[in-house]
Amino acid sequence: MGTPRDSTQAQAEVLVDRLEDEYPDSTISLRYSNRLELLIAVILSAQCTDERVNKETKHLFEKYDGPEDYATVDQDELAEDLNSITYYNSKAGYIKSSCKTILEDHDGEVPDTMDELTELSGVGRKTANVVLQHGHDIVEGIVVDTHVQRLSRRLGLTEEEYPERIEEDLMGIVPEDDWQQFTHLCIDHGRAVCTAQNPDCGDCVLADVCPSEKGDGEIDLASGDPW
Repeated sequence: MGTPRDSTQAQAEVLVDRLEDEYPDSTISLRYSNRLELLIAVILSAQCTDERVNKETKHLFEKYDGPEDYATVDQDELAEDLNSITYYNSKAGYIKSSCKTILEDHDGEVPDTMDELTELSGVGRKTANVVLQHGHDIVEGIVVDTHVQRLSRRLGLTEEEYPERIEEDLMGIVPEDDWQQFTHLCIDHGRAVCTAQNPDCGDCVLADVCPSEKGDGEIDLASGDPW
């Protein structure tokens, strides 16, 4: 019998393998054509659906081009352009401030380090990880959104509640080559099956390795049965 950590690592590998089979085209759903658009889309996606963000940015990205446009526009006008997005007033402020910083401190380019990104207004590790992974092809962490939080806790991969602590746990058990895809797979599965309310455990490809479905017993990953 392996140690709990060994067991959790094996469980994470099973999760990735099965969900990759289930969602072979899993990838980011936000639409963007450059790093700045990606940054703005991720800022807007906080507590808002990607579908809603994509609908809004279709028009936003036609009106605004580089960071100069966002930095110089009146904040009330930018907020009005975002008025179907949750917390649009605050997000307009974040975008305007971030673009000013990008112009003043980064020669108009979206920075490519965690420290520099998280110094921008409205940007935490989650947003920075997305921008690094999909804008700069740099993977140094795991994006922990609401779906990743829910699935990782239900599957017993972590007992932590805060995203940064969850990320630390996941980085210790998910193979590094799978860090980026892990998030997309959790998002797809969280939307389709392991929903916040009334998850469809009977149609879940992870049911036999999920403590939440089996109860409190640990899972034998070789047999799929509770120990």
